[in-house]
Amino acid sequence: MNRERSRVVEIFTDGACKGNPGVGGWGALLKYQGHEREIFGGEEHTTNNRMELLAAIRALEALKYRCKVQLHTDSQYLQKGISEWLEAWKARSWRTSNKKPVKNEDLWKLLDQLSQQHEIEWCWVRGHSGHIDNERADQLANRGVEMMIPTDIKNSQGS
Repeated sequence: MNRERSRVVEIFTDGACKGNPGVGGWGALLKYQGHEREIFGGEEHTTNNRMELLAAIRALEALKYRCKVQLHTDSQYLQKGISEWLEAWKARSWRTSNKKPVKNEDLWKLLDQLSQQHEIEWCWVRGHSGHIDNERADQLANRGVEMMIPTDIKNSQGS
């Protein structure tokens, strides 16, 4: 059993946004057989939900071959979207139950495509509750935000 478990890639993702919309960042921690990889990035004008989606997308893109994955997120939007809502959105031509366009359709389509390449268990964890790997993903997302803030603005905030 432990041997089989060790073949699972664990991924912890998070998104962050200063203002919503505003400057955003995403982060992911990937763990496999005692190895860890941290990835993060950001965008100048985005939303928290887009960053949550992008964290999962970038993490899955980082996988080099088909894997069993446990993807942990503190975003119910991401976890429920991929696990509960996605198939209905596709059946309704990317419309919600009240016939409005699905927000972030471009990212949902990409996430759907990537998730077909792996066997994924989508796990929700409570954010900011002391879960060490979720906290690390949060720190990475905030690093993504920080890299998007111009140095002159950072310096003026510190004065």
